[in-house]
Amino acid sequence: MVTVQEILAEKGTHILTVNGHASVLEAAVLMNEHKVGCLLVGGMDRLEGIVTERDVLMRVVAQRRDPASTKVQEVMTREVVCATPQMPLEEAQGLFMCRRIRHLPVVEPSGRVLGLISIGDLNAWQANEQEQKLHFLHEYIYGRT
Repeated sequence: MVTVQEILAEKGTHILTVNGHASVLEAAVLMNEHKVGCLLVGGMDRLEGIVTERDVLMRVVAQRRDPASTKVQEVMTREVVCATPQMPLEEAQGLFMCRRIRHLPVVEPSGRVLGLISIGDLNAWQANEQEQKLHFLHEYIYGRT
């Protein structure tokens, strides 16, 4: 059974964080610079929330708030859905689908953040697994070339 930890091991554990007192504009610039769709709010030892592109669209742009004067803590998602490293990929996929989220922080039981996986990471992992299976089956059927 494949777990979330295996995706983290391949992808890496680097995550971007932002202080809740930073402006939404600063957060958006940081996301844009690094080509990511979210930032964790707080630090590796204390996850306070998550700010996503969707948060910015729904809670800032759609409400015509000024991103330069709006603080991240005012618009971040506070109830963050998280995964454990031992969580099976099927369970993580269920969280993405049922909760309609795109990003899943991976945390230890102590609350320490280990990394972050996205629906894109999960899709890439599954596509790679399918490709490997097809290659194996091709070799099995037609022999090694």
